[in-house]
Amino acid sequence: MKKWIAVLLAVAMLFAFAACNNDQPSTGDEGNTSTSEEGSTAGTALTGDIKVGFIFLHDENSTYDKNFIDAANAAQQALGLSNDQVLFRTNIPEGQECYDAAAELVEAGCDVIFADSFGHEGFMLQAAQEFPDVQFCHATGTLAHTAGVDNYHNAFASIYEGRYLAGIAAGMKLNEMIEAGEFTAEEAKMGYVGAFPYAEVISGYTSFYLGAKSVCPTVTMSVRYTNSWFDEALEREAANALIQEGCKLISQHADSMGAPTACEAAGVPNVSYNGSTAAACPNTAIVSSKINWEPYFEYMITCVANGEPIAADWCGTLETESVQLSELNEAVAAEGTAEAIAEAKDKLIAGELHVFDTSTFTVDGETLTSYMADVNTDDAYTPDTEAIADGYFHESEYRSAPYFDIIIDGIEAPES
Repeated sequence: MKKWIAVLLAVAMLFAFAACNNDQPSTGDEGNTSTSEEGSTAGTALTGDIKVGFIFLHDENSTYDKNFIDAANAAQQALGLSNDQVLFRTNIPEGQECYDAAAELVEAGCDVIFADSFGHEGFMLQAAQEFPDVQFCHATGTLAHTAGVDNYHNAFASIYEGRYLAGIAAGMKLNEMIEAGEFTAEEAKMGYVGAFPYAEVISGYTSFYLGAKSVCPTVTMSVRYTNSWFDEALEREAANALIQEGCKLISQHADSMGAPTACEAAGVPNVSYNGSTAAACPNTAIVSSKINWEPYFEYMITCVANGEPIAADWCGTLETESVQLSELNEAVAAEGTAEAIAEAKDKLIAGELHVFDTSTFTVDGETLTSYMADVNTDDAYTPDTEAIADGYFHESEYRSAPYFDIIIDGIEAPES
């Protein structure tokens, strides 16, 4: 019976993990953004002695890290791994401490090691080069598809699609407030608390804004950066400043409860990130988008257990359930929000809707017809890639990590 369960698991995993399409011809695993045969999980059953290490920037007090920790726990349970086979290292800064933690996990016998923060990348790549018999996987990074290091891998997901859907929920709420006479359509302004002026953050808040604009055409948005991934005081301060500026709804790409709790205190609707805040903010929380990392964790672990290569650059999608929304807080969400999200989600999956459709936004009053995106990080490769084709910006297709870094009309954002 156990043998058949293992076989069924391997077969199910083969079909579960498709990745973002890459329209350019692949020259090998260096540019692979899919989980094709190189990244499949077909093969023998999981071995009983595999050991997995996880490196987290913070701990469960960070919504960002808690999302990864929850996914790691879920993957452990789904694959039947014991506590001795899964090792966590929390509160590991984006510095030499990351390399030290990786080396320690190698010494502890880990076969595959995953780190969750952008700034961990250089240290994870260093560890991969020094320990070629161990697989190293890293979230949000940019180096794997050009580094040519066989045991180093990046992973991300098309979270911009999830943020677009969350933006629809925001726009529906703005419409409800306008119809109730709380403010005029011209006063429909949102605020966004961002961590850094990185492409990942810009891509996220732009897709959120475009989702809101798709149902509330007059909406504008103001962004404030904290220059920190996790600083509750700064995030609360930024949210309060945006509220004082006249923003009617707040969202975020930052990792604490600072912004949501500021919204709850002020009675301002909030769309969060990485997990529902409805329990702590029952009167203002609407919905949250997140990357569900469990599919990738199951994929990478099973690949290693079965001796299969891991894709150099993996990108999960709505279809793989790597991009998710939390349950709507019906007490706050506008009527019809669930239906509007479901309709847009179906169109995104079918390819009938593209988040960065260039007919839906302008830059300095002009429609973008060409944009050379910086998707490579190795001098041996052409530094820029044409990202606009077929009427839309092809985000996370030429590299899994976001590279949309354009400030569009309707969004006011500082350079830093």
